[in-house]
Amino acid sequence: MSAVSLDLNGYTDIPNDKIAFVVTFLEMLAKPSETRVCEAPKGVSLERWETPSPADYIRLFRQIGDDWLWFGRLVLGEDKLANVLKEETREIYCPVKDGKRLGLLEIDFADPKNPELAYFGLVPEAIGSGMGRWLIQQGIDFVWRRPETQRFWLHTCTGDSPQALGFYQSNGFRPYKRSVEVADDPRHLGVLEDVLGPHLPKLA
Repeated sequence: MSAVSLDLNGYTDIPNDKIAFVVTFLEMLAKPSETRVCEAPKGVSLERWETPSPADYIRLFRQIGDDWLWFGRLVLGEDKLANVLKEETREIYCPVKDGKRLGLLEIDFADPKNPELAYFGLVPEAIGSGMGRWLIQQGIDFVWRRPETQRFWLHTCTGDSPQALGFYQSNGFRPYKRSVEVADDPRHLGVLEDVLGPHLPKLA
């Protein structure tokens, strides 16, 4: 089944091997005039990840995103992912402690006026440490340091952490659009294990 009609005032069934998300798009049209200054957690530094190998990138991607069914990079294949990671307009940063990467801040500057926060997240053991607010502020600073920036945007969805939407809003992003995304369930594709994402359980 390649297309169905969406009922805008009711329910729309989708096949069991598909998954649906409500996606919220958020934007920031200027750097916040007042932000709470956050210092880096003790022992943590921010490092530019210049040339991640697909294997290393996927390892961190999965550590951060498995619980939330992150699959966008998993379905690309190694060669295509390698090309994405080499893009000159893409900047990837990681908070690092004792040589271990604890999160991901990935910004796509392909449209210089409208950079996108492509991926953002922390490994489970770093959540609740204050690192998230510090990390997003680093990203905001990077973006608005560029004079051509007019808008910084991102999207999050109902597959992601329930804290994500409020987190972005509390850091100056404003919701402006909502969409419905339907995709092949990554667990049916075999790129994620069946037990992952219990908040959106796999259907038989």
